[in-house]
Amino acid sequence: MQLLSILAVASLFGGMLLFSIGFGTLAFKLLDKTTARKLIRDTFPYFYLFILFNSALAAVFCYYVDARACVLMGLICATTIPNRQILMPAINQASDNGDKKTWGKLHGLSILVTLTHIGIAGTALSYLS
Repeated sequence: MQLLSILAVASLFGGMLLFSIGFGTLAFKLLDKTTARKLIRDTFPYFYLFILFNSALAAVFCYYVDARACVLMGLICATTIPNRQILMPAINQASDNGDKKTWGKLHGLSILVTLTHIGIAGTALSYLS
């Protein structure tokens, strides 16, 4: 279970880091602005599903290895649901309405949540090693 816990949390950590930093940056670098925005908007629901399912699986594995890591994975899982179901649609609506001020605040919040999730996953990894 130790190895499965480490792999699950590392997958979550690396996946969030790659998607949030690498994917968005490359999309806007390699594609025109309209296509990049559409691609990112269309892939974010899947990104959140990845986080949701991977953190839940990691929590199950961590349950048998380290209670602290298990709780942290549960925290990521639980906070991903409102991110996907409430925050993401609100960001899209603000964008669609041309409300740049609201979009900026909500987008900034989503970045903060994602960076916090990455930090939490890193902490869980440290508990498992």
